[in-house]
Amino acid sequence: MISAGDFRNGITFEMDGNVYQIVEFQHVKPGKGAAFVRAKIRNVISGSVVERTFNPSEKFENAYVERKEMQYLYQDGDLYYFMDLESYEQIPISKSVLDRSFRFVMENMSCKVSSYKGNVFSVEAPTFVELTVTKTEPGVKGDTATNATKIAEVETGAEIRVPLFVNEGDKVRIDTRTGEYIERV
Repeated sequence: MISAGDFRNGITFEMDGNVYQIVEFQHVKPGKGAAFVRAKIRNVISGSVVERTFNPSEKFENAYVERKEMQYLYQDGDLYYFMDLESYEQIPISKSVLDRSFRFVMENMSCKVSSYKGNVFSVEAPTFVELTVTKTEPGVKGDTATNATKIAEVETGAEIRVPLFVNEGDKVRIDTRTGEYIERV
């Protein structure tokens, strides 16, 4: 059990049948009246963030969120299979759990899989990936004023915007959080 007076950033707890993580907290002691805790909490399953005030004596059950490094193996319909690197156990994860950054993940890449009581609620792709450009139009010299880009398709099938000097067959580094081109490798 954890009381609201002991809140710290990153702590996870159960409240109203949901699991929350503390993003930000503040102990408030007004001149008049009782002290309270103002906290910004994020629902770890849905991702929604809400601000709420708590009485410092309120108690909540601790929630243990397991984060494991797993290897993406293959896709079969709407299921994506991951392998635990310690036990070699394979688990299927539904497409609905994966976020937009997963479009840059290739087979055999490692991802962080978060679960609560055995139920997977998020898959975190590596922050940066290096992929080969498979399709793009050639850039024409003198075609720009400043900072011009073109659309390129990478080996996972995702499309990104790249500078005109990037050609088919080039390896590029991509930030999976934003889907932006970082550099040519």
